[in-house]
Amino acid sequence: MQKLFVALMFSVILSSCADKGKSPGDTSYLLTGNIAGLDSGWAYLYHPEKEQEIPDSAKIVNAGFEFKGNAAYPEFVLLGYDQNGQKKFPLGFFLENGKITINGSVDSLYKADINGSDSQEELKKFNEQRKPIEEKQKQLYDQYQMAAMQGDAQKAGEIQKQYEALEGESKTLVAKFVKENPASYVSAFQLAQTLGYDIEPADIEPLYNGLDENVKASYFGKAVKKSLDAAKSTAIGSIAPDFTLNDINGKPVSLAAYRGKYTLVDFWASWCGPCRQENPTVVKAYDTYKSKGFDILGVSLDEKKDKWEQAIRQDKLTWTHVSDLKGWESDAAALYGIKAIPMNYLLDKEGKIIAKSLRGEDLIKKLGEILN
Repeated sequence: MQKLFVALMFSVILSSCADKGKSPGDTSYLLTGNIAGLDSGWAYLYHPEKEQEIPDSAKIVNAGFEFKGNAAYPEFVLLGYDQNGQKKFPLGFFLENGKITINGSVDSLYKADINGSDSQEELKKFNEQRKPIEEKQKQLYDQYQMAAMQGDAQKAGEIQKQYEALEGESKTLVAKFVKENPASYVSAFQLAQTLGYDIEPADIEPLYNGLDENVKASYFGKAVKKSLDAAKSTAIGSIAPDFTLNDINGKPVSLAAYRGKYTLVDFWASWCGPCRQENPTVVKAYDTYKSKGFDILGVSLDEKKDKWEQAIRQDKLTWTHVSDLKGWESDAAALYGIKAIPMNYLLDKEGKIIAKSLRGEDLIKKLGEILN
């Protein structure tokens, strides 16, 4: 259910408006804006594609600011400002060459009006189509949280399935958009964001192959290709890619050492609420089947060792745990193309992936089929 957080985050970030205002032949951009309620300070423009350590900055004068530059192709950027000494980036949008204006309010910048970006206009129209699905997802998210707080695992599982059904609708919508707009950079963006979590190569490869070559060469085009390659290597029936990470005592542990046992490779983190809510079921599975040749290798996307160890103790996770403490930059997560957690892979005795993304009672049921 961590993908709930990701989906909801993007539904907020990408809800801005747009109109066309681009002149033919533009080779640079002029981005001007006004943030009501913020008369001074600094505006910041962060380019995720460039992996900037320090974002571009522009002084705010009478609520206004200005950025100039060049975009080789439409790129997704984040706009933010200082608040109480911290940088916040509530607005995401497509930046491209031409004159672009932004007008919003400091208390709701994510709703700002954006004019001058054709790609942003495409994104706006797509988001309007997906809005009914996102509203249902938000409702399910609230229901899931309530069920989790009440310890109702069955209800949480039912909600999870409803949410996954909505994800299916969203993927269908994305696929239609991509097929109809192969030259749009928004197509690559949507593929990377919507289809990049637990993808089936048979679904995404034809869509990727249909993109224009310029779009494939873009930041999000490359991200889709990377996810596609990882999905192929971790598809059901494939031998799970081997990796070696240190356990909580600093001892190297390799996945290959688990050959001869049915093994669950479980990606999680102490900070991941849905992971922690899922842990009692994983504990139940381990306690039920560990005497029958079943084991678990927990792979954490934590960054702080003390938090990681504390969660292991609190949740009574008595199997082996490994991590390089790199968070989302985890080498194992990159190898498996992990974009959302919790995520797991069930391996047979030869290390072949026989199931993945098993949640709740589905995990118990699958193990029962194999080991009983």
